[in-house]
Amino acid sequence: MLYQIYETQRALMAPFSEFASASAKLYDHPLSPFAHTPWAQRVSASYDLLHRLAKEYEKPPFGISTATVNGVEVAVQEQVRLNKPFCRLLRFKRFTDNPKALDVMKLQPTVLVVAPLSGHHATLLRDTIKSLLHDHKVYITDWTDARMVPLDAGPFHLDDYVAYVQEFIRHIGPHVHVISVCQPTVPVLAAVSLLASGGEVTPRSMTMMGGPIDARRCPTSVNNLATNKSHGWFENTVIYRVPPNFPGAGRRVYPGFFQHTGFVAMNPDRHVSSHYDYFRDLVRGDGESAEAHRQFYDEYNAVLDMPAEYYLDTIKTVFQDFALVNGTWQVNGTLVRPQDIKATALLTIEGELDDISGAGQTRAAHDLCTGIPEDKHFHYDVLGAGHYGIFSGRRWREKVYPEVMRFVASQNGGRRPRGSRRAA
Repeated sequence: MLYQIYETQRALMAPFSEFASASAKLYDHPLSPFAHTPWAQRVSASYDLLHRLAKEYEKPPFGISTATVNGVEVAVQEQVRLNKPFCRLLRFKRFTDNPKALDVMKLQPTVLVVAPLSGHHATLLRDTIKSLLHDHKVYITDWTDARMVPLDAGPFHLDDYVAYVQEFIRHIGPHVHVISVCQPTVPVLAAVSLLASGGEVTPRSMTMMGGPIDARRCPTSVNNLATNKSHGWFENTVIYRVPPNFPGAGRRVYPGFFQHTGFVAMNPDRHVSSHYDYFRDLVRGDGESAEAHRQFYDEYNAVLDMPAEYYLDTIKTVFQDFALVNGTWQVNGTLVRPQDIKATALLTIEGELDDISGAGQTRAAHDLCTGIPEDKHFHYDVLGAGHYGIFSGRRWREKVYPEVMRFVASQNGGRRPRGSRRAA
C-alpha cells in the first residue's frame, strides 16, 4: 500500500515539477522579458531547485564513448554479452585504427567489475569504468531494477547472485581479474571459493573494495541497524509489492525510494547544504559548479528496487548470522570455503573515513583465504577517503586506481604493486 501511495504522490508531483522547470527557464532565458526583472536570478534558481526536488530520476546512461589508450583516443561501444532476467553482463568494447594502440589493447588484462546491487544503478561506477578503460578490457554487471522484472522470471536469492557471478566468470574466461565494489565482495568471494572447491580454474586476481566481509568489525550505522532489528522486522517493515503500472507488478521488493531515504538520512545536513550551495551557484551564475551538482544528484537520486528474497538473504547471511566468517554459509547446498582458493591473488582496499563498511571489514578476507600464498596478499588503506571516494572522484583517480592498475598488471605478468603492502 505504501508503494502505491508513493507512486500516486509522484504522479501528482510530476506536473508541478515540469511547471517549475518551465518557470525557471522563463526567468533565465536571455530573450525572455522576465529575465531582466529584479530578482529574476533568485526566482529562476528557486524554481530550478524545486524542479529537481520534485522530479523523478531515471537510470542515467553510462555515457562513455571514448577512452585514451597509450596516448591515443579510441572509440568505446557498450555491448551486452549476456542478458539474464536480473542482470546484463556489459562489455565496453574499444575500437581504433591506430596499429600501435591496437597492439597495446590486445595485450591488456581483462577485468570484470561486479557492481553493487544495493540501491544505486551500476552507472554509479562510471568513474571507475572510465579509469579502467585506459589500461584494461572491461566488463561490468548491470543489475536490473526488480520492478521491471516480470513475476514469471521467478525469485532472485543471494544464491542466484553467486551463480550469476560464476557464470560471468566462466563466460569471460580464467584470465579475468575480478573487482568487486562494496556489497558484492561477499558473493564474489563465495563464487570464487565455490569455483576453487569444485576444481575449476579461478580468476587471476580479486580486488575487493569497501565491502562487509566481516561486518562485526568496526560496525557502522548500517551494521547496527541490521543487528538491532530482527529478520522478521525487515520482512514486515520494508518489503512491499510492486504496483500494477510496472512490468514486475506483484513482485516483492525492497523499494528504491526506501533506500534513498536511508541514504539521505545518514547525512541530512550535508545534503541540505549541498542544495543550498546549488541555489547560490545558480544565483551567482556559476554554471560549472551547478552542473557538477546536477551530475552528482542525477546519479545519487536514481535508485532501483531490490528483489525481496535477495535483500532478506543478505541481511541474514551477511549482517546477522555472519555465515561467511563463521564458516556456515552454504550456497545451493555446498559449503563456501574461501580457504580452497589457492591460485588467485587478493587485494583489499578500505577508505579511512568509510561510514558504510567499517575499518577491517574488507581486510578480513585475508584471514579467510588462507590457501592463497603469502606473497599474493595485498592491502591498501586510502587516507582521507570515505566510502564513495575509494571508487569515484579525485582520490580514486589519483590514489586508488594506480594501485589497482599495478596490482592487476603484477598478476598478469607485470610488476608487483608499489604502494600496496602485503596484508599481515
